Formats: sequence, structure tokens, C-alpha cells
Amino acid sequence: MACSHKNTIKVTNTSEDVCPDCVEQGSSWVHLRMCMICGYVGCCDSSPNKHARAHFEESHHPIIRSVEPGEEWRWCYIDELYMRP
Repeated sequence: MACSHKNTIKVTNTSEDVCPDCVEQGSSWVHLRMCMICGYVGCCDSSPNKHARAHFEESHHPIIRSVEPGEEWRWCYIDELYMRP
């Protein structure tokens, strides 16, 4: 099965190395994820605030990627699919 939203990707990289929403709240995060539609960086579902998922639920931007060093995978929330670049 292939992701049906790959054609929506507009942003592939970021220099962000923090979750800005967590920093603003004085909270911590586990891993970072970047929205590949608008470039928003948020914390993962293992983090207390789950900002990346909250961004998806608000924006409906379907594809995120890991911005952790050495990780290149992508995830489509709608198709529930892991992808390699």
C-alpha cells in the first residue's frame, strides 16, 4: 500500500532542534517530528504534550517525518503508513 498524500509534501528539512511549544510551556519532549506540509516542528506521541499529533488534528496536514539524528522515516496519519524517503 502506498501513501495517497505524498503529493502534498512541500517541506523536507528543518534546522529546528526543539519543540517550540514545549519550550514556551516549560515542558519537555521525547522526540521531534516535522510536518512535511508546513514545516511545523512538534513533539512525538511519546511526549507528554503530543504537539505533532495536535498539529495534525488541527491542520489536517497528513505527513510528518522524524527529525531525530539518523532517522529518515516518514509517517502518514491518514493512511497510517510508515514511509522511507
